Amino acid sequence: MKDETIHVKNILGLQLPTDPRWVDLTSISLEAILTDHAYCEQKAATTCISLIQRYSEYEELVSGLAPIVTEEWGHFRAVLNELQRRGLKLGKQRKDAYVNALLDFQTKGGRPEDRFLDQLLTMALIEARSCERFKRLSEGLNDAYLRKFYRKFMESEAGHYTLFITLAEKYLPKTKVRKRWKEWLEYEKQLMKDMEIRGDRIH
Repeated sequence: MKDETIHVKNILGLQLPTDPRWVDLTSISLEAILTDHAYCEQKAATTCISLIQRYSEYEELVSGLAPIVTEEWGHFRAVLNELQRRGLKLGKQRKDAYVNALLDFQTKGGRPEDRFLDQLLTMALIEARSCERFKRLSEGLNDAYLRKFYRKFMESEAGHYTLFITLAEKYLPKTKVRKRWKEWLEYEKQLMKDMEIRGDRIH
């Protein structure tokens, strides 16, 4: 666990790796985890669209996020196709306790640039944790096809995480971004400790 913790911190900045038991739980109901994954990709696409609409004056943000919208929606379709290929159904969207807890940590009120920063860092953190979870699935699932399936998602999400950090540092002082990112990482570490381990959720 110690070596893996170092790896996760070095690659993604995350302070706490996912409990290995999570992968075992996801194997119990592939329909549930694939359904939740599909909706995560859908929400990622729509959130990027919202950021583009809200901050259309930031040209690099718009040009950087536009391809992510297409990619995330492509991921949604890929997961949907996998459900259908296995004769499984896309279930109902469930409450995402992890994302809602992150939203609670966002700056409320105050200066617009602080709210902007937190929106970007929230997305960076979601992408980083998703990448780490996909790595777990790519290494721990018994299904060889799904291991390869999630390896591709892992590689994609790593690039997304870095993009949001880069955009934040483009528009705001790097020292400010790094200070707030450290606060986010500490918050997420405690959140991961407190949350129930559920195999029907990506987060």
